[in-house]
Amino acid sequence: MNVWTPAFVGLGSNLADPSRQVEQAIGELGQLPGCRLVSHSRLYISAPMGPADQPHFINAVAGLLTRLEPDRLLDALEAIEAAHGRTRGGPHWGPRTLDLDIIAMGQLELATPRLTLPHPGAHERNFVLVPLAEIAPACWLPGHGRVADLAEAIGDSGLGRLAKGRV
Repeated sequence: MNVWTPAFVGLGSNLADPSRQVEQAIGELGQLPGCRLVSHSRLYISAPMGPADQPHFINAVAGLLTRLEPDRLLDALEAIEAAHGRTRGGPHWGPRTLDLDIIAMGQLELATPRLTLPHPGAHERNFVLVPLAEIAPACWLPGHGRVADLAEAIGDSGLGRLAKGRV
């Protein structure tokens, strides 16, 4: 890909100092070859999806410009997760040191066995929409609508905004 494409990455962690995990990963996104970090939201705290017997999550969204193809960006995100000690194979929606999801890449709509864009659950999760609306309210999630409208419709119930460096 030779053109710079906007991409939004959702970040989440609920293990091993989650705020630090997310803040460090935001910095690492800015160091990826073929990527520029252009914005990121504040940190938010949310109850876990799935098993309730796990710690709350710290969430954020980062805005990038990237020249990477979607699969290459996903490879890079999985490498960052692995460097943070992320292991796969645990319970679905279970605890993790770091979770990085591509929420959207421009207006690209994609469905492969490995990657679906926009992220299939993004439009119904306030821990994605509220931080995304903070940095890109006019962003359009293909097939769902404008982020600010989606965030307003879903609301921020159960979502808390963190002061920097606090869990």
